[in-house]
Amino acid sequence: MGGWRFGDPNGRRQWFSHAAPFGELPGFQLAYETWGTLNAEASNAVLVLHALTGDSHVAGGVEPGHPTPGWWDSLVGKGKPLDGFFVVAPNVLGGCQGSTGPWQHPGFPAITIRDQVAAEVHLADHLGIERWAAVLGGSMGGMRAVEWAVSEPGRVESLLLLATTAAASAEQIALASAQLHAIRADPVEGLGIARRIAHISYRSEQELQARFGRNLQDDGRFEVESYLDHHAAKLTRRFDAASYVTLTEAMNSHDVGHQRGGIRAALRKVTARTIVAGVDSDRLYPLAQQEELAAGIPGADRLRVIESPYGHDAFLIESEQVGALVTELVPVRSGTR
Repeated sequence: MGGWRFGDPNGRRQWFSHAAPFGELPGFQLAYETWGTLNAEASNAVLVLHALTGDSHVAGGVEPGHPTPGWWDSLVGKGKPLDGFFVVAPNVLGGCQGSTGPWQHPGFPAITIRDQVAAEVHLADHLGIERWAAVLGGSMGGMRAVEWAVSEPGRVESLLLLATTAAASAEQIALASAQLHAIRADPVEGLGIARRIAHISYRSEQELQARFGRNLQDDGRFEVESYLDHHAAKLTRRFDAASYVTLTEAMNSHDVGHQRGGIRAALRKVTARTIVAGVDSDRLYPLAQQEELAAGIPGADRLRVIESPYGHDAFLIESEQVGALVTELVPVRSGTR
C-alpha cells in the first residue's frame, strides 16, 4: 500500500517526537513542513491543516519524498497570500506521510479530531509558538481548525474555516461507512472503491455531467468510470488503507460540542477573528453546515460563499477566491511580517 515509509527520501519533512505516553500510545511523532521564518516575537506563525488524504506538503513541486505537488501551492511562497508568515503544516496524527499511524503501529488505537489537535498543541509548544496568527483548514482540516479554536482559544488569533462542519452529519457518516466496509473487505481493492465513492461526493453533479455526460471510450466504458478509476489508482499508490480507516473514523466522531454543552456552547468559546466559507455546489459539506459555524462563532460575520462548479473540492481548486479570503483574514501589516 502507499504512503511514506522509513527509508524513503525525507523531502522537506521535519519531525517532532513526543516521548511521553499520549492516550493509548506510548508516544508519537509528527512529520511537518515549514516555510518562511519565525520572527523574534513568534507572532507571525500560521498553522495550515490538511484534509483527509492530504499531507504536510502544502507548497512545492513533485520531488523525492513528495510524489504529488503542494495541495495549496497558490497560498504559500513569494508574492502569495501567506508570504512573510512562518507557515507550519503537520501531517496529522494517524496519517501515513511520516506521522505516527497504523502503518507504523499494528493495533493503532481509535483517535479523534480532538486527539489530533492535542498532538499538534505539543508541536506548537516545541516550536515555541504560543499563539497562531492564523489557523486555516478545509474539510477535515477545518474540523481540526475549529477544534483548535474551541479547545485553545487563547492560542488562535484568527481562523479560516472552509467547507467544513461543527459535527459530522448522518449523511457524511453514512457515505464514510460504505467506504470503510469496502476497505475492511479488501484493503487493496477496497481503498480504490472508497476513493471512487468519496470522489463522487467531492465533485458536483453538474460538473460531472458537463465534463463527461454519457460519453463512451473506445473500449465501450463510460468516460466518467475511467475518471474514477484514475483517481482510485492514484490514491492507492500514495496512501495507506489503514490510515484511511483511522482518519475517516476520526472524522465520523467529530462533534465540537461533545462534553461541552452542545455545539452552540462550544462555538461561543472561540475568541478568534473568524471567516467561515462554503462552496455553493458542495453536496458533501452543504452551506447549512457553514452557516451554523458562522452564526455560532462570536468573531465571525456573514458566511462567505465560494462560487464554483467543482463541489467540495473547490476549496482546493478556486485559488483566487480562497486566496482573497486568506488575504482578508491576515492582510499584510507593516512591521509585523
